[in-house]
Amino acid sequence: MAGSVNKVILIGNVGADPEIRRTQDGKAIANLRIATSEQWRDRNSGERREKTEWHSVVVFNEGLTKVVEQYVKKGAKLYIEARCRPASGRTRTATTVIRRKSFCRASTRR
Repeated sequence: MAGSVNKVILIGNVGADPEIRRTQDGKAIANLRIATSEQWRDRNSGERREKTEWHSVVVFNEGLTKVVEQYVKKGAKLYIEARCRPASGRTRTATTVIRRKSFCRASTRR
């Protein structure tokens, strides 16, 4: 393979208000959790099933961090394009989504 792509697209709901932290040199970093859901009908029982997965998103871009801090709240529906990396120090499989560039908010639940 000549090249590779590390890209993830998430459309989901914010599980809690974002956490904004500052590095020692004052740069803001936003952490948030996004829930994505999948629905289907069970073939055997005909019952409707749903599975929700949670994704950790870290925003390093200072401009985007300001947008997250000001506009993103629990329940907001977000569209995020980012890259992912394995989360370190976890005993089970986990992935962290890293957002450095553009960020788009789809809607806010009221």
